Amino acid sequence: MGPSRTESEISLYDPNILLKLDFHKSPAKFNPFISAAAPGEDWLKVRPLQDGDYNRGFLQLLSQLTSVGDISLPQFLNRFAQMRASGDYFVTVIEDTRKNKIIGSATLVLEKKFIRNCAIRGQLEDVVVDDTYRGKQLGKLIVVTVSLLADYLGAYKMTLNCKDKLIPFYRSIGYVDEKGNANCMNIRFDANIGKNNTSGECTEQL
Repeated sequence: MGPSRTESEISLYDPNILLKLDFHKSPAKFNPFISAAAPGEDWLKVRPLQDGDYNRGFLQLLSQLTSVGDISLPQFLNRFAQMRASGDYFVTVIEDTRKNKIIGSATLVLEKKFIRNCAIRGQLEDVVVDDTYRGKQLGKLIVVTVSLLADYLGAYKMTLNCKDKLIPFYRSIGYVDEKGNANCMNIRFDANIGKNNTSGECTEQL
């Protein structure tokens, strides 16, 4: 059992935004219907990443997706503060409040552009759901949440890169293949950091 949440914890972004998202706008089909505000179980909570989530297994969850490394609490808090100060990172998590444990996560990154009258593009990154929580539509829930969040924040589009086996999943919730623009290519600068990961891959357990 992890530590209890305290009122002094800081959220990466305003949690009230999630209550404003209209899940009926998404082409995703939920059965039964769920949303960020009502995720289907009273012990599930969808919210922004908090600075206390280091002790709720957030990094251990990410390790189900890719190599994370041995990150200390000061390192975590420093990166958290940098992301929060930038205003462009919206790491959203699902918590099992019974266990005080983070069981799902997805990141929305906002990219500021000059094109399209200084538009903003959303990028979906680091999608993962604990593989012991399958069957609760949580993969779909976390992706739809950050996708609607991108729309709410004024992004003109949301992009992602994923493995071939996940293409049907993303198609089912509204993502489409763009003709002539369906490839993911990378250049790596640190073999030790990146050897177990392909940048941008969505290898979540759904």
